[in-house]
Amino acid sequence: MDAEIVVVLCTAPSGDAERIAGLVVEKRLAACVSLFGVGSVFWWEGTVTSEREELLVIKTRRDLLSDLTDALKGAHPYDVPEIIALPVIGGDADYLAWIAGETRKGETSGERHPPECP
Repeated sequence: MDAEIVVVLCTAPSGDAERIAGLVVEKRLAACVSLFGVGSVFWWEGTVTSEREELLVIKTRRDLLSDLTDALKGAHPYDVPEIIALPVIGGDADYLAWIAGETRKGETSGERHPPECP
């Protein structure tokens, strides 16, 4: 496998998370997005705030990170969305190859249906 795989973390309001996930998968900027309900505590405009959100765990290739970031920022309701990329240092070779094969710049999903992802 030649493509470098990364996992991108992004939080979003529950009502927006699935829409954002679908968008980045449809654009083939991600092979899979897993959604988890989380509670976040953070500083915003001088006040400590807490919110219930969804954590998007996005599996993609490093060379798509800039396009993915642009798509996330464009679709996200927050002024400053959390977008953090982490390197994948290992994993099942078949799964990593699947991520590399299902992500492409400038394509949409068409008729292909990916397997369920964890």
